[in-house]
Amino acid sequence: MNRIIAVLKKEFIQMRRDRMTFALVLIIPLVQLLLFGYAIQTEVKHIPTVVFDQSLSEESRDLLSAFSSSSYFDILYTAASYDEVTTYIDSGKAKAGIILPPDFARNLQRQDPAQVQVLVDASDNMVANQALATANAIGLIRSQQIILSKLHLEGAPLDIRVRPWYNPDGITAYYMVPAILGIIVTMTMVIITSAAIVRERERGTMEQLIVTPIKPIELMLGKIIPYVLLGYLQITVALLVGVFFFDVPIRGSLLELYLLTLFFITASLGLGLMVSNIARNQMQAFQMAFMIMLPSIMLSGFLFPREAMPKVIYWISCVIPLTYYLDIIRGIILKGIGFQYLMGQVAILFVFSVIFVTVSTLRFRKTIT
Repeated sequence: MNRIIAVLKKEFIQMRRDRMTFALVLIIPLVQLLLFGYAIQTEVKHIPTVVFDQSLSEESRDLLSAFSSSSYFDILYTAASYDEVTTYIDSGKAKAGIILPPDFARNLQRQDPAQVQVLVDASDNMVANQALATANAIGLIRSQQIILSKLHLEGAPLDIRVRPWYNPDGITAYYMVPAILGIIVTMTMVIITSAAIVRERERGTMEQLIVTPIKPIELMLGKIIPYVLLGYLQITVALLVGVFFFDVPIRGSLLELYLLTLFFITASLGLGLMVSNIARNQMQAFQMAFMIMLPSIMLSGFLFPREAMPKVIYWISCVIPLTYYLDIIRGIILKGIGFQYLMGQVAILFVFSVIFVTVSTLRFRKTIT
């Protein structure tokens, strides 16, 4: 018993000395519980919506008010043409588009069916399903109100035609496989590089690096470049599996996909290196990497739509590199869009890369502590 007590004292002393590990063990579950408890919402509301109202009548305004007051559709943009609606949805600024024809009010007054077209970005299945169901429900409720108010007895006055784009059949693989590719790259790049510097310290090879004339930035780049190639190998294998096993269509340019993926890989590697420079040992590095991975999976839009998250959590998701890469890979693979629609996401990933690599370089010291 005395020997067991002695070991217990030793372990408690080590825990007291290794305060960062002890803090991570306590903080990680607490932060993740609070973060994900607020963030995970399966009911999608506040879907960003663009409207092309060619009727500009009281009847069209009443219908748009019904969409807006439902809290499921946030009418953020007004388009002047059908092409402008397409641009908003292609760029990802809007997830839904409502188009009212010029004869909308006239058809209602004549007691003829008034058609309304609702376009939905089906590259996000959860958002698409909610938008489809809600648009049809609004059309039905509004039709009943018109029938009661105007004694319209010749069928439904509103003909809501919902048209899902990019993934009209709602095939889960089309939506999930590109996102899983991003998760795989994040997981590999962050976890592997998070232990890069601390591994050198633990193995005793840091002394060899210290006596060389290598500069910190050169060391960081030397750590990153081999894993860039590894990241491209992973992406190539994953794309082949997606195409040949799941029949995922690639509607955009593969060249653009590979070029824009470079910014995501470097951002992920820079984040891993930053963790490696902060951590004191590999256990701490893996704990920090794990703390990065779960928010990346839960908050990036991979499993749960960001539109359903509280505003605070939504803004937290804006500092996760995977959030922007999901827009890039789903946009190129499912929508067939190019760089002109994705410049904002690419610019943010570039900024992340510069910040993470710079912080890692400044944090690194060629000294033994």
